[in-house]
Amino acid sequence: MFHLISIGRRLRPTSSSSLAVAAILGAVALAIAPIRSASREQAHVVPPPSIDSAASQSASEIAVLAGGCFWGVQGVYQHMKGVTAAVSGYAGGQKNTARYETIGRGGTGHAEAVQVTFDPRQITYGRLLQVFFSVVHDPTELDRQGPDVGTQYRSAIFPVTAEQEKIARAYVAQLNQARVFGAAIATTIEIDRPFYEAEGYHQDYLTRNPRNPYIVINDLPKIDDLRRLFPTMYRPTPVLVGTR
Repeated sequence: MFHLISIGRRLRPTSSSSLAVAAILGAVALAIAPIRSASREQAHVVPPPSIDSAASQSASEIAVLAGGCFWGVQGVYQHMKGVTAAVSGYAGGQKNTARYETIGRGGTGHAEAVQVTFDPRQITYGRLLQVFFSVVHDPTELDRQGPDVGTQYRSAIFPVTAEQEKIARAYVAQLNQARVFGAAIATTIEIDRPFYEAEGYHQDYLTRNPRNPYIVINDLPKIDDLRRLFPTMYRPTPVLVGTR
């Protein structure tokens, strides 16, 4: 069965779903397909960062980003070339409150976030940020994304190195100065904030539940936008947590 987390929010599975419920969700998803198509027009390519990371011989680096519901953020980065892992979780608060039901009440300091592991020989940190601002979410929305409202859905970058912090701050200033968006960027840059992996049922959620109405309306268009706007960065087969 499913229960409603909040009005306009997500339907989260709490136990085994019946075939009847699955059929109903599928029918709803088909009925709202036109809404999904309309939302695709909102994404657009923003200029790449003028300051980016230097060439690296390291095989693996980590980025932590928050842009609303982590289902869609994870899904986008799982489809990016050069990304070797993308894990949903929480950042910004304490370890003892890094639980879905707790952060959903607000006040924990956590944001739903995704830890992206990438190969810097194939893709730079700056390019990850370019997709973050172009496709992943609307960075001008304050403490919300679409139907999800609260500080846990804020736009945030959690640099894990001093170089990442420098790149992120310079990029936000660059986009604001160029007035790329119709409003100021609300993205916060929060340092020294550990990442905590989310519960297993949140991992690979987009891939495992493509007919969920929330996914159909809010998240599958992001995958389409990545393929359409960044074809050279797109990979059709996602790298999944379940295959680690």
